[in-house]
Amino acid sequence: MEQYLLLILKILVATSIFFVWVIRYDNIIKEFENYNYPDWLRDLVGILKLSFGLMLILDDRLIILTGATGLVFLMLAAVGTHIKVKNNLNHALPAISQIFMNGLIFYLTY
Repeated sequence: MEQYLLLILKILVATSIFFVWVIRYDNIIKEFENYNYPDWLRDLVGILKLSFGLMLILDDRLIILTGATGLVFLMLAAVGTHIKVKNNLNHALPAISQIFMNGLIFYLTY
């Protein structure tokens, strides 16, 4: 049962990262502009998130743990940004749910 939960979580996280950072990239551009963050930071965050998301679907335990840990840290930074710009909680919920899911992926993989 744990293995099915882990597989579902990994697919859900990797797919959602891909969807947000590739399919809906125009929204990401607008968000980073609204927060006055530089383009290079947006690109770096995107490369890291897509790389960490890809790591989740690979078959090496250490790589999966690295991907989950990296995504937790990036999502903590996202929550911090939402707090800094005084967004309401609804804006931070996707990042908070990603923290939870990646934490669970880490736990189930470790």
